[in-house]
Amino acid sequence: MLGGSMNKLYYGDNLTVLRGCFDDESVDLVYLDPPFNSRQDYNVLFRSTSGEDSQAQIQAFDDSWHWGDEAELAFDGVMTSQNVDAAEVLRSLRAFLKENDMMAYLCMMAIRLVELRRVLRPAGSIYLHCDATAAHYLKLLMDAVFGTQCFRSEITWKRTSAHANVGQRYAAVQDRVLFYTAGDKWTWNQTYLPYTEEYITSHYGQIEPGTQRRFTTRDLTASMQRASSGQLYDWKGFRPPASRCWAYSRDNMEAFEERGLLVHSERGMPRLKLYLDQMPGVPCDDLWVDIPPINSQAQERLGYPTQKPLALLERIITASSNESDVVLDPFCGCGTAIHAAHKLKRAWVGIDITHLAISLIEKRLKDAFPGIQYEVHGTPKDLDGARDLAMRDKYQFQWWAVSLVNAVPFAGKKKGADTGIDGLIYFKPEGKATEKAIVSVKGGEHVGVAMVRDLAHVVDREKAKIGVLITLAEPTGPMKTEAVTVGFYETLYGKYPKIQILTIAELFAGKQPNIPLVDPSAFKRAARESTGQQDGLSF
Repeated sequence: MLGGSMNKLYYGDNLTVLRGCFDDESVDLVYLDPPFNSRQDYNVLFRSTSGEDSQAQIQAFDDSWHWGDEAELAFDGVMTSQNVDAAEVLRSLRAFLKENDMMAYLCMMAIRLVELRRVLRPAGSIYLHCDATAAHYLKLLMDAVFGTQCFRSEITWKRTSAHANVGQRYAAVQDRVLFYTAGDKWTWNQTYLPYTEEYITSHYGQIEPGTQRRFTTRDLTASMQRASSGQLYDWKGFRPPASRCWAYSRDNMEAFEERGLLVHSERGMPRLKLYLDQMPGVPCDDLWVDIPPINSQAQERLGYPTQKPLALLERIITASSNESDVVLDPFCGCGTAIHAAHKLKRAWVGIDITHLAISLIEKRLKDAFPGIQYEVHGTPKDLDGARDLAMRDKYQFQWWAVSLVNAVPFAGKKKGADTGIDGLIYFKPEGKATEKAIVSVKGGEHVGVAMVRDLAHVVDREKAKIGVLITLAEPTGPMKTEAVTVGFYETLYGKYPKIQILTIAELFAGKQPNIPLVDPSAFKRAARESTGQQDGLSF
């Protein structure tokens, strides 16, 4: 599958999407940053210009896995797959770990790695981002699924500075990225890092008179093991030392001399001049300490707790894919890999299991790449789809409905008592002070006037100015009447109904809440991009 436009977002379980929407050998590069089983509940924090962020909080994902029917099914799926090595490794891990949370996590990962191996093209690569919690187990699974001979690198990325309060252990400051390929020939574009000032001073200390260009010199001899018929000769009275030959043919040596690239040592032996401004830089190794984490003041920070720096993904995508190749992120979160792929002119596919993530990525892409074209699959496109989602998962329905009015999601699956708030819209009625509107979503087939009264009460309690009630069902006549009786919110520029009722059908048709000067900074805005290579890298 994957026909038509290659730029796609899928809402759903990535295992289901991989099996139903991807042909064999259809992807050039996979990057995945799955939850680490680190026993943390991550939340997304949204901030308004007025600084309100403590209440506008929604759980992004519960970063833990538990043994149960789903884990058992994943285990059975690997046992019955065609990958005997993966089955043997997973069976051995289960014998060692027993049926616990870690084993549930590994079963979930194993069955997905089998599918990712299926969709990877012969020259494709996969990068699995993890930390010390399960990296050793994941490497065993990767060895089994892709083959030990296809392991290429274990990259260490210093993701943060040392922590002051670490207890009786060393500070954890690094992540691991496991790099495997599908076969013995793979796409590779060597990346280089800029030289440090210290390196330039120590290695390129010579300056050419006239041009002021920095240069160094290189030995022109090589081991006799490299000798060919054209590399043993006299060069203007000089011969290489015993057991060595010239590294270049006589024709090359003459070309070097004509271009002024030969200099002579104190003993007279010719050496090759190498200019600093013609050198690509230092080849990138597997210890990445030059890409800082996203700090609280970073322009690219969107508020997603596990957001990775754009530079990290640009480096990976630049090295292991070419323009127009297909990049897949099956745990796409806030979409950094998708953002980097589009910037670098790759086709891309992202999958996530929450509507929150998909809506965040859509906003990010539209901010960074105005006019961008892509497809979204798995989100409701009509009333039947909306009803189906509301019936399957009311929280996903709420998050999706809130995104239709560009509101900030409020609370999450573990929000406890119902506050009557599903989303917040921040706005500046007169261009200065920030006010808020309360969004309440009702996905049931039956609605009534009590819902309007409840929302009016919440608006007063929260000192909001407007309430927006989103309903799947058509509102009743008494509901509309009750909304009118609540009155209007008055500004210098006009009056706005204090309680507004919008149906999903109306939102599909393009209708939006009647709110003055909505504040676009309620969500963090991604910086506008121009496509191109990663800054500071060459290949």
